[in-house]
Formats: sequence, structure tokens, C-alpha cells
Amino acid sequence: MAESGSLPTGFGELEVLAVGTVLLVEALTGLCLNSLTILSFCKMPELRTPTHLLVLSLALADSGISLNALVAATASLRRSWPYGSDGCQAHGFQGFVTALASICSTAAVAWGRYHHYCMRSQLAWDTAISLVICVWLSSAFWAALPLLGWGRYDYEPLGTCCTLDYSRGDRNFISFLFTMAFFNFFLPLFITVISYQLMEQKLRKTGHLQVNTTLPARTLLFGWGPYALLYLSAAIVDVSSISPKLQMVPALIAKTVPTINAINYALGSEMVHKGIWQCLSPQRSEQDRTR
Repeated sequence: MAESGSLPTGFGELEVLAVGTVLLVEALTGLCLNSLTILSFCKMPELRTPTHLLVLSLALADSGISLNALVAATASLRRSWPYGSDGCQAHGFQGFVTALASICSTAAVAWGRYHHYCMRSQLAWDTAISLVICVWLSSAFWAALPLLGWGRYDYEPLGTCCTLDYSRGDRNFISFLFTMAFFNFFLPLFITVISYQLMEQKLRKTGHLQVNTTLPARTLLFGWGPYALLYLSAAIVDVSSISPKLQMVPALIAKTVPTINAINYALGSEMVHKGIWQCLSPQRSEQDRTR
């Protein structure tokens, strides 16, 4: 952890400022877009459907990631972590819960869309609610394990944010990593890819392909893949051979995921877009209702 007033090892003044600024921009952008998405669901009764409940779960998870980034940004700009060891554990847990929930919610949305477009039947409320509960309980379960001794949370190389500790590369970390990665990255990625591939094959024949079938999987792969690659590298080689600056890149890339998801699932949906517009223009939406 960086001491107050001192620079973290391997980072210069300008580099610490750059990381803090990038995190701040990512956090505020993700928070604004996902907050508007959540408000649009509350404002528009038409969006209160089982399928859109899965998108709401994703927006909540991405808002949590952006909040986590905001805490990291403020700590980075002041060049020290002000919340102590317990705060680091809480920050790591909250970030891990929301990251896993975002990944699994993406897979749930993919399956929900496949069910809607290919099976031509409305997703039941019981099914959607069960999926959301499973996503969050599973995410909380896996995120709690490092607090209980299987894996652990520690500071990122910058010393101003906390995540899963990959610096040791011991048997405890490796066993947790591979088990967690299978259930919370590779399996959701597989579900997402297969769901959209089957959807594309079916809808291309009818000429009614209404959703982007490649962006969700690419977002998972390129948004969270660098983290997975870093963790896998730490399990194989000594992580000290990787420069601290390079170790921070996956964190910066991952914090762009909330913004990309909001653009894809909210701004890319005409109905959600209408709800966001109503949130931004309450007077105009009130006039539209009275017409």
C-alpha cells in the first residue's frame, strides 16, 4: 500500500494522476449511464417485464463496479488508501461481488433473449426472479470465500484499490482461481456465446435480427479476459516479473465494461432509450401522456 504523500513503487507522479483520472472518468460515466437505465425501469411500466428484469440486474451490478472504481479513483488521486486493512477487504469484496454479478447477469440476459426470440414464449416472472437471485447469491458466495481463507484480498500494485491477491501464486490461490474462473468466467462466456449464436442462426433465416449478437460476448472476453490472463499468468510465473504498470491495465480495461453494457443494453434499446429520455425530460413526458 502506498504511504500517504509517497508514490507507489514503479509509478511516477504523472502516472498515478493518469490512473486516478481514467478511473474517475470511467466511474462517473458508468454511474451516470447505468443510473439512468435503472431510473428508466422505475419510470416506465412497459419495461417491468421478466426479460428486462435481467437487464436491470446487470445495470445494478455495473453501477456497483462504477462505485468501486470511484472509491479507487479518489484514493489514487490522493495517492494513498485512506480506509485501512478492513476497508481494503470490504472494497475487494464489493468489487468482486459486482464483477461476478455483471458477468453472470450478461449470461442470464443472453439466455433470456434466446428464450424470447427463439422459443417465442414470454419468460416467466418466476424464472427471471430465480435467475437474478441465483446470480447474486452465487456472486456473494464466491466473493465471500477469500474472506474465509480460500484466496484473499489485497492491494493492487498502485496501492490505492483492492482486489483478489494474485501475488503469492501458491496452492491456495491456484485452486481458488481455477475453480472460480470455470464457474464465473468460462461457463458464463460459453452460455453467452452459444445463446447468441443460436439466436443469430435462427433469426437470420427470418430476417428479424434485432439485437447485437456479437458485442456481449466480445465485452466479456475483452473486458474481463485481461484480468483472467493476469491471474492465469500469476499461477504459472512469478508475478514480480510483470511490471506494476502492466498489472494495472486489466483493472482499467474492466472498469469500461459498465459503460459498454449501458450503451449496448440500454441506449441500444428503443424502449429503454425512451425511458431514459423521460427521466431527462420529465415535463415533456408529462405532456406526451396528456395528449
